[in-house]
Amino acid sequence: MNYYSLNKQAPDTSFQKAVVRGLAPDKGLYFPETISPLPDSFFDNIESLSNTEIAFEAIKQFVLPEIPEAELKSIIEETLDFDFPIVEFNNQISTLELFHGPTMAFKDVGARFMARCLGYFNKSNTNEVTVLVATSGDTGGAVANGFLGVKGVKVVILYPSGKVSEIQEKQLTTLGHNITALEVDGVFDDCQDMVKKAFIDHELTDQMQLTSANSINIARWLPQLFYYLFAYKQLKSKYDDIAFSVPSGNFGNICAGMVAQKLGLPVKQFIASNNANDTVVNYMATQTYLAKPSVPTISNAMDVGNPSNFIRIQELHNHNFEDLKSNLSSFSYTDKETKEALLEINQLYNYIADPHGAVGYLGAKDYLKDNSAHVVFLETAHPTKFLDVVEEVIDTKVDLPPQIKAVMDKEKTAVKIESYEDLKNFLLDENRAL
Repeated sequence: MNYYSLNKQAPDTSFQKAVVRGLAPDKGLYFPETISPLPDSFFDNIESLSNTEIAFEAIKQFVLPEIPEAELKSIIEETLDFDFPIVEFNNQISTLELFHGPTMAFKDVGARFMARCLGYFNKSNTNEVTVLVATSGDTGGAVANGFLGVKGVKVVILYPSGKVSEIQEKQLTTLGHNITALEVDGVFDDCQDMVKKAFIDHELTDQMQLTSANSINIARWLPQLFYYLFAYKQLKSKYDDIAFSVPSGNFGNICAGMVAQKLGLPVKQFIASNNANDTVVNYMATQTYLAKPSVPTISNAMDVGNPSNFIRIQELHNHNFEDLKSNLSSFSYTDKETKEALLEINQLYNYIADPHGAVGYLGAKDYLKDNSAHVVFLETAHPTKFLDVVEEVIDTKVDLPPQIKAVMDKEKTAVKIESYEDLKNFLLDENRAL
């Protein structure tokens, strides 16, 4: 499988090079040259397949033969060693829990898959690779955990000071070893802009190998398509029409779902559920895309004013707005509405959601006002990662799971930076120290 840049000004490249580079030389995101539908028999018999079998069949066209079949199966088994249960609220709404991994966030799958792919490619490489990643919340912890101890890989995580939860910060600042956290005086968009700038700074790239573990990296982005297949496996026998409401920030998760749809997964509609960061909501209403500064909210992992992966969504729909509009609904919600949803979910269904899942629930409800389907909203993080908000709203003490307890008493270690020059100097100093 070859990959091309969506800016169309760089040579096509292999899976390995796309993973290692992260971003194409022309600053474009990599995209698979073809997406071949899976045979009907795959979906007809999906209930008889294990999650690892489903994932292998879905991802192999994007990875083989650069990672051999046996090695890829092993990577998938290690990546998917936890559950992805559906919890049904009623015959219209259910939630897909994606927080049963080591950092209790949906990004565990992409981070673990990418870490193992990069580890495979780096086995015979004597040059160290630096993974540079910006996080608005859960990406940092998932990447830190996924890459911890991977040979020949250093990880540098940029996160916005004061704009991630205490638990999220602990998960990305307490591991040490090959993981370094940089606390940025700014918002997520500032972190993401710094990362993108580093990839095109020849003073850096001539001296060190940089790659990204944000969802701009194909090995972080593509495995997210597994979730939708796992949900379909559990609901296929019960419902004819299934839609997905996806809490959306950088739009990598919902975009991966659309790849699953291209593989043949029957999806009636995708619903992009947003917080106050409503760039895509406005675009879907006006056909005018206007990036804007991100707005801090209680669903902080979605605080993105210029979602990187939306260009991939447009590519999947051949940049045809009407085609996209027929497949994607989009809504945005305030923090007040999100808190009301947290309380409603708890009172009506005896379920404790996190703020991101609550936004997904609201999107499901809005879609169902004018449409019929069974809507699955994605519960992307465990509610204990947002204890201050959740416990205040539902007025209930939430027990900490073992994954969270393990980091709470650890000491935070982070380097404070204010500008791109600070990042650049840090990376150059680290490189000289090797």
